[in-house]
Amino acid sequence: MRLRNLIYVTAASVAAMFTSCNSNADNETNANDNSIEIVTVADMVKENIMSRKSVRKFLDEPVPNDVLESVLKAGMAAPSAMNRQPWAIEVVNDKEILNGLSAMLPYGRLETAPVAIIVCGDMSKTLEGDARDFWVVDCSMMAENILLAAHAHGLGAVFTGAWPTKERGDKVKEYLGMPENYEVLGVIPMGYPAENPEPKDKWNPDAVHYNSWK
Repeated sequence: MRLRNLIYVTAASVAAMFTSCNSNADNETNANDNSIEIVTVADMVKENIMSRKSVRKFLDEPVPNDVLESVLKAGMAAPSAMNRQPWAIEVVNDKEILNGLSAMLPYGRLETAPVAIIVCGDMSKTLEGDARDFWVVDCSMMAENILLAAHAHGLGAVFTGAWPTKERGDKVKEYLGMPENYEVLGVIPMGYPAENPEPKDKWNPDAVHYNSWK
């Protein structure tokens, strides 16, 4: 069987490489030699986005601390309005607490997850007036980064919403003893997947409009 070497490069590097290469067919790699497959960073990012799916069943295996921190760092790399970064995260890996959260958010199946990430808004960091609710957008973008980073690490995850059902968020907030100036956007159960659902093809060209809605 032929050995395949994967080379990960930027799209700009690929363009430069092909500009400088001689396209002589005599230089093609023989079938018995090692072949080289070029995979650009853009390919990798797109594949990670398109193959992500919601996972609700997890193996009884802890998430290493360095992996967890990498996922959280990716989350906080998200953009935010005027760079206010009005977010906070609570990490829960205590099984008893996870079981209690599961009773409040049954659709997330937190009882099987080794860890859950509580995505919160810090109201002391929000914009003022009508712009205050931008925290929801900012924290949602952070949550999406977390989901994508988890998938890139081979983890499964699912976003379980609390906001805008304030009663649901307040239950989580009270249960975890959060300060009053925090609001719960949602909970992300995360772990190594015990299921492998197919990603959904959500592309709908009819939802795209160019320059006008005609």
